[in-house]
Amino acid sequence: MQQIDYSRSQVKRFLGYLSHYKLEFAIAIVGMVGYSALDTYVVAHLKTLIDESLSNNDSAFLRMAAYAIVPLFILRGIFNFMGTYTINWIGAKVVMRMRQQLFEKYLHLPVSFHDTQSVGSLISKVTYDTEQVAAAAGKAFLTLVREGALVIGLLGVMFYYSWQLSLIFLLIGPVVAVIVTIVSKRFRKVSRSIQQSMGSVTAAVEQAVKGHKVILMFGGQKIEQDRFEAKNNHNRQQNMKLNVTQILSVSSIQVIASIALAFVLYLASMPSMMEDLTAGTFVSVVFYMVMLLKPLKQLTTVNNQFQKGMAACSSIFELLDTHNEDNSGTTSLERAQGKIEFKNVTFTYPGKSTPALTNVSFSASPGETVALVGRSGGGKSTISALMTRFYTAQQGSVMIDGIPLEKIELKSLRRQFALVSQHVVLFNDTVANNIAYGANESVSQSDINEAARMAHVSEFVDALPEGMDTIVGENGLMLSGGQRQRIAIARAILARAPILILDEATSALDTESERLIQDALEKLQKSCTSLVVAHRLSTIESADQIMVVEQGEIIERGRHHELLENKGPYYQLHALQFGEKS
Repeated sequence: MQQIDYSRSQVKRFLGYLSHYKLEFAIAIVGMVGYSALDTYVVAHLKTLIDESLSNNDSAFLRMAAYAIVPLFILRGIFNFMGTYTINWIGAKVVMRMRQQLFEKYLHLPVSFHDTQSVGSLISKVTYDTEQVAAAAGKAFLTLVREGALVIGLLGVMFYYSWQLSLIFLLIGPVVAVIVTIVSKRFRKVSRSIQQSMGSVTAAVEQAVKGHKVILMFGGQKIEQDRFEAKNNHNRQQNMKLNVTQILSVSSIQVIASIALAFVLYLASMPSMMEDLTAGTFVSVVFYMVMLLKPLKQLTTVNNQFQKGMAACSSIFELLDTHNEDNSGTTSLERAQGKIEFKNVTFTYPGKSTPALTNVSFSASPGETVALVGRSGGGKSTISALMTRFYTAQQGSVMIDGIPLEKIELKSLRRQFALVSQHVVLFNDTVANNIAYGANESVSQSDINEAARMAHVSEFVDALPEGMDTIVGENGLMLSGGQRQRIAIARAILARAPILILDEATSALDTESERLIQDALEKLQKSCTSLVVAHRLSTIESADQIMVVEQGEIIERGRHHELLENKGPYYQLHALQFGEKS
């Protein structure tokens, strides 16, 4: 019973999308019903043609039919255009709206959600799943109304001419309904599997394209081919299951219809019936019954499309119902002073059992530079992720200017930060637009040029074909790692935020570029509070506070010279790093 309610709720929600286009639906229904009505009108005169015109050699009816047939088919074409175009237009609008909603949802979901989802699966929902909804909103509805109207029209004419012969169709109706109900459950179950397998196929392609160089380098072509073949074959198998179900259901209904036709022929052969039947009536009824086979097949097929659409709706609605990133904070910050406090913060990533941070406490006064060092996986980047509220600590409190982050409105909070990560994200846009991306206020070209100069972007931009207006390609594929890093630093400079987070910001730079940019960053750090996650210890020697993070805990803190004198973990890291250099 719960499954039935759930399905009804999905259908009701889906119909809510269609309710925005009531006028268009009215036009479409007029077109589709008019199309079927004309077909019914034409075939309804078959009896007259046989009994009155051909049997009595009356040419008047044939002459009238010759005059009328072309205008009727022109009108039929107009009705067909009205119905088909309008319903396809509605389907396209529904798909566009759903895609827009999904895209906007992706932008507002928390980072923890994206951590657990494959990009390919999310893309598949926007591309493949929405197309299934379009089929349900467009083709399925078109077939349902047009073929349904034709079935009703043909049955009406049949009953008008011979209700005795036509009565058999009332008996096969319940049998057809039972078959459709059973098949519907199967369609929806298999359709869900197809959607999941399509997401898996898309994810495999995306992984292979993104990792192309690694695959070539390590000779992984066979591994990826086999992996994709397995997923591709699984998708094929699911589609074949759907096809088998559809073929069997269509065949079953046609067999039932043929039984009805056989019964009609048998009844017509009885002497009592033959006395009352004219040639026109008999031929017409049999002809109508044969004509009914095609729309009955179409109506069975439409169930396949509709169930696939409903399964897709279920998948889409489930994602749309996922909670957005929590933004319950009400405090708005224009520009923070830049004081940072962590008080007994403990944080565990979703799905993990071991805490990434345990009882972490520290503070940074406005204008100070705090550096985090230590082995990879120790929790350094987690601290910066908590500051920007990509994640929320389970215990303890993170504050800016004495205000807990949870009480600050998210956009207002993130305006206080400029982030330069080791994983630079650039958009398929110009160099200038990538530098100005997300700037707090409208910036002039001179501001962009100044930020580019400070980050030493100008040095390589001048050699590009269109300078600052050069398109950098998807994620900056036209640029080197160091060039992408410089653009990210220029973006941070232009943001003029009170707090700067540098997460391995110079990791992709050569020694010469690092020296130049380090000078620019030091100038920038004088005007803001800085949190620096660093691997190269030479870049943080002047920090006001250096903290060594190990297994989620701060095991040592102090200034550079103090930590060297203590000869603790920092001293060991320093000796190891500079030992490698020598």
